[in-house]
Amino acid sequence: MKTEGSCLTLTDLNLMDRQHFTQALGGIFEHSPWVAEAAFPLRPFTSVAHLHEVMLEAARYAEETTQLELLRAHPDLATRMKVSPLSAAEQQGAGLDSLSNEEYAQLAECNQRYTEKFGFPFILAVRGKSKSEILRSIAERIESSLELEQERAWIEIGKITRFRLEDLVVA
Repeated sequence: MKTEGSCLTLTDLNLMDRQHFTQALGGIFEHSPWVAEAAFPLRPFTSVAHLHEVMLEAARYAEETTQLELLRAHPDLATRMKVSPLSAAEQQGAGLDSLSNEEYAQLAECNQRYTEKFGFPFILAVRGKSKSEILRSIAERIESSLELEQERAWIEIGKITRFRLEDLVVA
């Protein structure tokens, strides 16, 4: 059975049992395989976009405490702690694995301020962004309201998970 990290087709996913489906898509939403599990009964999926929409709706309409747990499951950007393989690859692609000591200190301080203010880590789809764009974005967003940052976090999660699904599933 194919698993996360190999290419799957929609047909593969639509024919899987719950366990294999959840195993294959469990990492799309950071440390939240329950999202894939919630999407399973809504098969068959007609496109990757349809699958993404169903998964995103499952996450967005979960209980508030579950949503907050999902937000909090995201790692700080450029953390030196172990992160999921998908997060590590995304952060590496944005150059966050090669920050100077000064850049790392700046990002760590911003991450801490952001999390203290909002109660969840700064979430940003880093694919296609430079280190300077990421640093600028977190510095700007620290000044936002909680409501705006919650909405921005979900928008960014939507981007992250769409990228991940498009990388994993061929139409």
